[in-house]
This record gives sequence, C-alpha cells and structure tokens, in this order.
Amino acid sequence: MRNKYIEAFENAQIANKNVPDFKAGDTLRLAMRIIEGDKSRIQNFEGICIAKRGTGAGATFTIRKIGANGVGVERIFPLFGDTIEEIAVLRRGRVRRAKLFYLRDRRGKAARIKELKKDIKK
Repeated sequence: MRNKYIEAFENAQIANKNVPDFKAGDTLRLAMRIIEGDKSRIQNFEGICIAKRGTGAGATFTIRKIGANGVGVERIFPLFGDTIEEIAVLRRGRVRRAKLFYLRDRRGKAARIKELKKDIKK
C-alpha cells in the first residue's frame, strides 16, 4: 500500500512519457541522450529485452546485446528515465519465460529467439 500523494506525483511524472508495450524476448532499439560536457547526442543501444521489473516510476528493464569480439553487454534502464528519447520494438519474440537470464550462458545459434508470428486471417 503506497501513499496516495506519492502515487499521484509519480503518475504525473510518467503521464507525458510514450512507452510502447514490450516484454521479455522482444528486440528493442533504445535512443539514449548522451551528455558529454556541454554537448549532447543521441546514441542507439539495440538488443534483446531479458527482464522487466517494477511498477510505476520505478520500473526498469534489462537489455542484452553482443558487443565487439563476442562480449555480452547488459544494461539496466529505467523505463521512464529522462535520458531515454525513444524505445522502438524491432521484433516480437516468442518465449515462455518472464526472465531470460539463461541467454547469458548461450552462444551463437543457441541464443536465438523465435519470432512471434501473427495469424493471418483471410
């Protein structure tokens, strides 16, 4: 049970954010604002969402990608963070788990996730 004033404040903070609906297994492209000194730029981070947790303003999600030399890189982002400019869902994954931590141990083709196909009605 949360304080109603804190809950109202958090709802006001996240009201103007546009976040797409995604889940673990989806491939995302995040446009993040990077501030270096007095300059800022947009940098993309693309990978598979392996976990979502939390509710409201404190919600976070974890993205994993394979970087240079086959090194896995994981980052945890706040869902309603100010540094996130845009979240784009590139692929929908068909998975049976809410947390995909087993992908940390997989390499190459074993780390693939099947794409969710929509039924085409005639």
